[in-house]
Amino acid sequence: MSAELVAIYADESCLGNGQAGDNPGGAGILIEYQRPSGALVRRDVWVSEPATTNNRMALRSVIEALQAVGAKGGRFRVSFTTDSRYIVDGMTGWVHSWARNGWKRKTGAIENLDLWRAALAACEGHAIAWRWVRGHVGHAQNEYANHLATRAAAEQSSSGGLTESAFDEWIAAHRARGGRASEPDPFPDGATFAPHASLPRIG
Repeated sequence: MSAELVAIYADESCLGNGQAGDNPGGAGILIEYQRPSGALVRRDVWVSEPATTNNRMALRSVIEALQAVGAKGGRFRVSFTTDSRYIVDGMTGWVHSWARNGWKRKTGAIENLDLWRAALAACEGHAIAWRWVRGHVGHAQNEYANHLATRAAAEQSSSGGLTESAFDEWIAAHRARGGRASEPDPFPDGATFAPHASLPRIG
């Protein structure tokens, strides 16, 4: 019997990213799953840091999302959607090369290695398909994750784990204000789910 399928949409924010001084950031995550009845359930997660970067918050989005879905020891098939090429390219390519080379690279130290290791640990046991979408083009779930991330960065707030999602209320209000938002992506088809290669294990 196949593991249950979960859809995760994640985005990150860093206010003043790359500028001098401490730049506050946030990560926003929308998690979707289906009950046996077929009913779609949505949950939100968000976290913040007072001094960070976009890339660090992108990694935090992976860590927080996979820790949340695996909190009770469950292992899932996961469709992970993000507009971060840093995450998709890293998880489908870079980490495999780094692991083969003893967690080193020819061009110097691996940026954010502590968080890459934590992200890989959080992913362990799950079968994950990493999916990139272009950001800020009206993709409904991505726009909502961006809303969670930017709000967390500005407020320096955290959900403290999974919470009831406000996606439906947000998209209605977003469209009423003239915001662009497509119809939400349908829940992934489990019959055609194709995970990427298993990730390196962290000893």
